[in-house]
Amino acid sequence: MAIHKLHINDFISSDYELIAINSNWDDYRLAFFLNKTLDLKLFRDYDIELQTTNGKNLFSHFYFDDYKHDLSWHLISNKSEAAIKKQNNGLFSYLETVGYFLPEIKNADFILKIENTDSHFNCNKTIQEIEKIQGVITLFKIEQTKLKSKNNLIF
Repeated sequence: MAIHKLHINDFISSDYELIAINSNWDDYRLAFFLNKTLDLKLFRDYDIELQTTNGKNLFSHFYFDDYKHDLSWHLISNKSEAAIKKQNNGLFSYLETVGYFLPEIKNADFILKIENTDSHFNCNKTIQEIEKIQGVITLFKIEQTKLKSKNNLIF
C-alpha cells in the first residue's frame, strides 16, 4: 500500500496579493475611502486575535466579498497596542506594548489582502487608485516570498 504524505505547503495558496498602506487615519476612515475609491463595500468584521511575543493582540479587520469579480478583500491593521500587567501593583503597573500582524513589515499601518486573484487582476492599477486617496501617505506591494509569517494570513 502506498503512503501519501501531505505537506503544509500543499495548502498554502499564492492566489492573493498583499498591499502595505501607511496612513495616519483611523481604520474605519481608511475603509470608507477605499470603499469610495475602489467601489467596494468593506465592513467591520471580527477582530483577528494573534498570540505574539508581547502577548495576545487584536487586529481590526474589514472584509468584503466581491461576487461580481470573484475577489475577497481584507483590510487588516498591522499594529496593535496592548497593556500587559506587571507584577507590582504600583502606579505604573501596566506596560504598553505594540504587536505587529506582519512583523517583517513594521513600517506599514495597514495590510490590504486581495484573495482569489488571477492573471487578469491588475495589482498596479489598484495601487494607482489607492494612491489618489488623500490620507494615504505611502503604499507598496508586498512580496509573498519574503514573508516569514505567512501563517498570520490564514484566517
